[in-house]
Amino acid sequence: MKTNNRQPEDRLFRDLTALMGKEVLIVTHATQLNLLGQTFRPIFCGTIADVGRGHVTLEPVVFKMVNAPFYEFPMPISIPLEKIASLSSDIRCDTVFPLT
Repeated sequence: MKTNNRQPEDRLFRDLTALMGKEVLIVTHATQLNLLGQTFRPIFCGTIADVGRGHVTLEPVVFKMVNAPFYEFPMPISIPLEKIASLSSDIRCDTVFPLT
């Protein structure tokens, strides 16, 4: 019996496509990221602007950083589907929650 290794990614693609235009909170597998000299946890919140085979694009996107919990990145970001650890459409981007 042949298994389809793309099944989870295909399901995520369908789920994200259904959420097009809605706000989502995404956590990626990385323990921390570094951008422009700032180290932060990989927690992003934004509106789904595009879903492709293998990625989701958020625009506008908010990086949830300890020292700037509502930092809106000035351009869209694309996140590879295989890097998504957690996803929620139930948490709004203006929600305050502890990051430490």
